[in-house]
Amino acid sequence: MTGFLDLLLKDEALEALIGTDADITAMISVELALARATCACGLIGEDAAKAIATAGHGFRPDLAKLSEAALKDGVVVPELVRQLRASIGAPHDVSVHFGATSQDIIDTALAVKLIAVFELFDARLKALLKSLDHIAATSGDNPLTGRTRMQAAIPIRVSDRLAVWHGLVERAHIALGEVRSHNLIVSLAGPAGTSEKFGDRIGDVRHAMAALLHLGVPDYVPHAARDRIAALGNWLSQVTGALGKIGQDIALMAQNEIAEIALSGAGGSSAMAHKQNPVRAEVLVTLARYNAVQVSGLHQSLVHEQERSGSAWTLEWMILPGMLNATGTALIHAEALLGSVSRMGSAG
Repeated sequence: MTGFLDLLLKDEALEALIGTDADITAMISVELALARATCACGLIGEDAAKAIATAGHGFRPDLAKLSEAALKDGVVVPELVRQLRASIGAPHDVSVHFGATSQDIIDTALAVKLIAVFELFDARLKALLKSLDHIAATSGDNPLTGRTRMQAAIPIRVSDRLAVWHGLVERAHIALGEVRSHNLIVSLAGPAGTSEKFGDRIGDVRHAMAALLHLGVPDYVPHAARDRIAALGNWLSQVTGALGKIGQDIALMAQNEIAEIALSGAGGSSAMAHKQNPVRAEVLVTLARYNAVQVSGLHQSLVHEQERSGSAWTLEWMILPGMLNATGTALIHAEALLGSVSRMGSAG
């Protein structure tokens, strides 16, 4: 993305939660939690667990080597584990990554990152609902022309249109609870999903890891079952779709010949000094359409062949960060847009 578009199309706070540094921190935290859990369940020794913890807390991998290895391996974890083992040294290096596979680490690290992402979205959705309530309190009784199929219909109140907006945002906020529970899970099932190295202690290890990482434990093997990721994408599009609806309505209300809304800080034109473009409203429509398109890609990634797919999994890595960014950015613009409303409808 071109740098000068960052403030328009990028959520810097979200980027800090899902970017490279956050990725590495999350993957290391998963490896450390795995070591502590397997130690607690008697699968590795206490000395090994302490050595892994000591080395891991100050460990910073060589990023260039991670990138080179990812090109060869298609995934970053083998090189990350190699470097972590080298920093620990014999004899405890063999206890790193006990019983796990790359997908366990990456999927669980994603869940770790999503904890903070969902908290961010939750706070922004709550703020948005308050902003809608404020507009309802100040402008809700103002008259407005109801429109169906973009033609004048019958008189309504601002509160009638706001009720639709509020309902869309509120239902998306409520749905976040289910999205959280389905995605904030530990993935630990080993190379082919059979957890063979853990034996009958796999349940104990998973629950111990989950407690350390503040995650849940699924009742299924999540490696090739990606419905939770598709559902996450659906929810992200639900949020941006709701905000896009608000943006589209505001853009239409801001037309000169309609003038049913007054916005502060509208955008200017390089050629027409009289223009006051509803830029944030337009961007909400753009971001809604972007996420709607990406949903189909995540549904393509539902097709994981056999016990793990390299191509479907990589498709997730390409699509999901962009959808998260679009959602975070839309929430920022929606809050700013609603905060710029000085009048909605006609007074009196």
